[in-house]
Amino acid sequence: MDDISQRKAWMGLLARAEAGELGRLWRAAGAEPDHICLRPPEIGTVMVRGRAGATGAPFNLGEMVVTRCAVRLDDGRVGHGHVQGRGKDHARHAALVDALMQGPEAAHLRAAVLDPLAGAEAARRAGRAARAAATKVDFFTLVRGED
Repeated sequence: MDDISQRKAWMGLLARAEAGELGRLWRAAGAEPDHICLRPPEIGTVMVRGRAGATGAPFNLGEMVVTRCAVRLDDGRVGHGHVQGRGKDHARHAALVDALMQGPEAAHLRAAVLDPLAGAEAARRAGRAARAAATKVDFFTLVRGED
């Protein structure tokens, strides 16, 4: 996996993470690095687009509230965080993790923050799949007589 796809993967994981869980893991991972906010956490909306059947013509589905943040560490690394909702701390933590993942702290952060978040996301997906499977109905056809 190249650097860009790895960064997309961890940024997506940070965006999908539950804010409280990310905050708890962030605090447990260690001290916050010295940084400045290039773009302090700000709340806005984005237009969500969809496609009928995932292949049809795109259409505007509606607006979604997002929070974004950009930080620069003292050594010059820049991190960005975009999250759904109004979570200013969530966006700032995501931006700080993104910046730190671009340096020597990456292995520590992967073990302390990203791997637990990935495990929690997998558990949420498995729980959702189990609830959906419980509602599954199997249909079958009985054949009367012989043809």
